[in-house]
Amino acid sequence: MADNEDSDEASEQRRTKLVKAGVAVGIGSAAIVAALLYASKVKKKPRR
Repeated sequence: MADNEDSDEASEQRRTKLVKAGVAVGIGSAAIVAALLYASKVKKKPRR
């Protein structure tokens, strides 16, 4: 039984790490998209 508990704990820690990594990637992607949108808006200003 002890092996099964260790296995469950290890998989829980692994899942937690994967969730954190996924959140970090999502935030990074959103930041990149926001930066690209901002850059494209700044470029579109017509000079008069």
